[in-house]
Amino acid sequence: TDRKKLHTAPVGQVFRLRPFHVLVATGGGYAGYRKYEDYKLEQLEKRGIEVPVKLASEWEVALYKSVPTRLLSRAWGRLNQVELPTWLRKPVYSLYIWTFGVNMKEAAVEDLHHYRNLSEFFRRKLKPQARPVCCLHSVISPSDGKILNFGQVKNCEVEQVKGVTYSLESFLGPRISTEELHFSQAPPGNSFQQQLVTKEGNELYHCVIYLAPGDYHCFHSPTDWRVSHRRHFPGSLMSVNPGVARWIKELFCHNERVVLTGDWKHGFFSLTAVGATNVGSIRIYFDRDLHTNSPRYSKGSYNDFSFISNNNKEGIPMRKGEHLGEFNLGSTIVLIFEAPKDFKFHLKAGQKIRFGEALGSL
Repeated sequence: TDRKKLHTAPVGQVFRLRPFHVLVATGGGYAGYRKYEDYKLEQLEKRGIEVPVKLASEWEVALYKSVPTRLLSRAWGRLNQVELPTWLRKPVYSLYIWTFGVNMKEAAVEDLHHYRNLSEFFRRKLKPQARPVCCLHSVISPSDGKILNFGQVKNCEVEQVKGVTYSLESFLGPRISTEELHFSQAPPGNSFQQQLVTKEGNELYHCVIYLAPGDYHCFHSPTDWRVSHRRHFPGSLMSVNPGVARWIKELFCHNERVVLTGDWKHGFFSLTAVGATNVGSIRIYFDRDLHTNSPRYSKGSYNDFSFISNNNKEGIPMRKGEHLGEFNLGSTIVLIFEAPKDFKFHLKAGQKIRFGEALGSL
């Protein structure tokens, strides 16, 4: 009679599965499977074996999107802000350094105890001499990373990796007013690509740079240009590693991104920072009104902000190599710009590149 009674819930309540839990479990399991497939593809590429392109079906993309990556990314962001005890900092950061091959000798502060939380460690600054800016070439790499693709834009399609494309108009969004960008009005009926080219004889070029988790996470201005406009697309936060980029068509159009547009000495110029899983936070230093990875957004929506005003007719001038923004982890930067036909890239697909090194020149 003195024994305590143990109250148990009915078996039906214990094993009750909610639709949300099913989606998370199924989507998460499938995402893990895709990661394993990506690993196998990377091993084949290292051995020089060409891998045929196999695109995801609509249901596979929908299943991947069912994973609450935006929620997980916000949770990851909050975790990154938690201050670590001094005694725990070195073991945690050392594990990250070993896992992703981080070169701390380039960091402005090499002492791991200096970084109070993971966020500070991810956004670490480099020594001034660690990344000399190339002065001989007109366009430099805005960040550390891996070159996924580059070349001329053709038929309003841009390659995210070899053989997998996305729509130029879907990626950049509708044409911005010509008055704002100081461009002449394109003749009616021209394609979206032709409307971006402002000077006769010029072509439209692109370059895609993937930032891995171990890379330097800040990005800089790739040339001397003026930023006139910012367009923010809320969206998914799927992984943008090369394996997923090869698998999902128009991946960059699905994901959250910040498009900066303006002009340089040869015409149209744009830099787009693409978000990814655990990289919901994209920061542009001169844009205090930008807030990414908000809890709620309308599918397919975007918001515009103009840096042209009555008091500022020129926008935001950027010098080559100047600090522009940062990611919270790793992600992707896409450059789309206008240049004369004799512009040449000094790159190879798949090569590693560092901020300040040459992308191309006339």
